[in-house]
Amino acid sequence: MVLRSTDKFATKAIHAGAHIDIHGSVIEPISLSTTFKQSAPAQPLGEYEYSRSQNPNRKNLEEAIASLENAKHGLAFSSGSATTAVVLQSLPQGSHAVSIGDVYGGTHRYFTKVANAHGVDTTFTNDLLKELPSLIKANTKLVWIESPTNPTLKVTDIELVNKTVKKINKDILVVVDNTFLSPYLSNPLNFGVDLVVHSATKYINGHSDVVLGVLATNNTELYERLQFLQNAIGAIPSPFDSWLVHRGLKTLHLRVRQAALTATKIAEYLEKSNQVVAVNYPGLESHPDRAVVVKQHRDGLGGGMISFRIKGGAEAAAKFSSSTRLFTLAESLGGVESLLEVPAVMTHGGIPKEQREASGVYDDLIRLSVGIEDTEDLLQDVEEALKAAAQ
Repeated sequence: MVLRSTDKFATKAIHAGAHIDIHGSVIEPISLSTTFKQSAPAQPLGEYEYSRSQNPNRKNLEEAIASLENAKHGLAFSSGSATTAVVLQSLPQGSHAVSIGDVYGGTHRYFTKVANAHGVDTTFTNDLLKELPSLIKANTKLVWIESPTNPTLKVTDIELVNKTVKKINKDILVVVDNTFLSPYLSNPLNFGVDLVVHSATKYINGHSDVVLGVLATNNTELYERLQFLQNAIGAIPSPFDSWLVHRGLKTLHLRVRQAALTATKIAEYLEKSNQVVAVNYPGLESHPDRAVVVKQHRDGLGGGMISFRIKGGAEAAAKFSSSTRLFTLAESLGGVESLLEVPAVMTHGGIPKEQREASGVYDDLIRLSVGIEDTEDLLQDVEEALKAAAQ
């Protein structure tokens, strides 16, 4: 199957990287071999030598990811955290990075507990656009964006940030973590950034049964550097995990659109509730950066993630989280099933309270990952849990 440049997202999701093998298999087989026969020394029979360096299933997944992100190149890793680690490992010692403050707890942990150990210092900001020019130093090598952020759903004008950075120093890498939206709702490379990363564990796989990370870029030199580190470090996904994620992404557009439509209904309900302090959801017309959402997101959809502050503090948040029937209390997001968590004591528990609250992550904040169950059933679940939390 040769894809055309005019093919739309759903067509690419089904066919990109889906090559028919010599047996005519419509669905690719799983290639478990760790090594591949050579006809003579250093002359492999095909394009593969050793599975850490490349594997048919991983290659097909990487090709599919690149296609969906409108990129030239894609790479897959053993986890989203491994993807982050390889990107930061690519920076020279003594580098400086700027990161949005309201960032995934694991990313914050890597910046502050690991990257600093090999000489990469990070400055966090809760107002990236305003403070960026004053934060960039002579040794700044990277700017890290999450949009929407995890878990307060702040939205960044990616194109404007990229232009600001490149005007100061065109060699600074601009990286966008696109996990919360997936390639279906947003393609940051379209706005000129250097690199987009995902925890494919989430929406791309979509079934809560694989841990895996991916990245995509149009920069061939950067791709080759990261590919070298992928092989040298060995943080690669298994063939089976690659196969599962490739299978999962074929329904990405269907899952993400349904989750976003339901999330909009739930966010609208929460916004009207007298038991809710505030709602964070990019799909609401009241979102402070709604104009940016309309520009950056497919059809202006807000995605499947919502966070809200509940009246009654941490006690009410805990009671709500333990009172749902369909929303499962668990970390992670982006699966077909609905999940919820309290970030302050779960995914973001390792961030100091003062710093956490400066980013809007309070003890009463609840994060919802809206799945693809029936919309009315999920609305009823939220309504009943709010009543239970008020008792």
